[in-house]
Amino acid sequence: MAKLDETLTMLKELTDAKGIPGNEYEVRQVMKKYIEPLADEVETDGLGSLIAKKIGDSNGPKIMVAGHLDEVGFMITKIDDKGFLRFQTVGGWWSQVMLAQRVTIVTKKGDITGVIGSKPPHVLSPEARKKPYEIKDMFIDIGASSREEAVEWGVTPGDMVVPYFEFTVMNNEKMLLAKAWDNRIGCAIAIDVLKNLQNEDHPNVVYGVGTVQEEVGLRGAKTAAQKIQPDIAFGVDVGIAGDTPGITEKEAMSKMGKGPQIVLYDASMISHKGLRDVVVGVADELNIPYQFESIPGGGTDSGSIHLTANGVPSLSITIATRYIHSHAAMLHRDDYENAVKLITEVIKRLDRDAVNAITFD
Repeated sequence: MAKLDETLTMLKELTDAKGIPGNEYEVRQVMKKYIEPLADEVETDGLGSLIAKKIGDSNGPKIMVAGHLDEVGFMITKIDDKGFLRFQTVGGWWSQVMLAQRVTIVTKKGDITGVIGSKPPHVLSPEARKKPYEIKDMFIDIGASSREEAVEWGVTPGDMVVPYFEFTVMNNEKMLLAKAWDNRIGCAIAIDVLKNLQNEDHPNVVYGVGTVQEEVGLRGAKTAAQKIQPDIAFGVDVGIAGDTPGITEKEAMSKMGKGPQIVLYDASMISHKGLRDVVVGVADELNIPYQFESIPGGGTDSGSIHLTANGVPSLSITIATRYIHSHAAMLHRDDYENAVKLITEVIKRLDRDAVNAITFD
């Protein structure tokens, strides 16, 4: 693999870390390591979301930049007599991307390697072979010969299971392949926005946040936003890349490398028009590329944040990513860097007057 620079090293550590909803400790420690030196104070809320506060003007508006720590994965629910593990999905999975994939079970005695198994197609009827295999019929094989052996190895119902995949820089070094881009890239954006503001005057208080449990209903964003009570919020996440074979522009318009996505609409939120206009204006002024995105299903942390207290003008800014909610996803480094630049430049302009001027019309 190519030698990793400082940014790629951080991205590798964030994506290689294991953390399904409710089990974000390892990821939180990585994010904390990178964001703590950039912040005036760092704390967690009662659910485990990480909140890093950077003060420009202590009387200025509060700006929240939130990525989520968790990734989609699985949880062990039962060990059968023969030592095979039954599991449930935690977050959204499509059955067709799961079979024969390597996974890591995180136990109290350490990590164990497993593979997601099923009946072999050779014993299925021709009709059954044509249908997608159902998740409820899958299991995880860790090579144990009995329940007792699996228990001896430390496996317990409730253990987290994560996809196994190592961060990889592709031949085109702008293309980055990893598990858990959804949403370690958002955590990285929050870190780098604070880094960009290190030697800059900014007329506000910025909160770089790693939220928990986004993949099971935007839960950590709700508690973190209640704690912060922000005036403005940006949910940073992944979006759909529409540049692979078979996808029409009607289904997904965005292309990797063409700039961050400014989300107009998703199932969790209609973006705040006034804030959207400000962000687009800054992007146009500075020639930062961007793409508009509208997603009929799914949502981001903004969906919870914008409903906090009296309501928070919010906008989701996302990175076009291929193959999300699978073992390995791909994104473009330029989109990440342009998202950091855009959010940084917007924040530098968000003084109290600018925030008060953000209206609905």
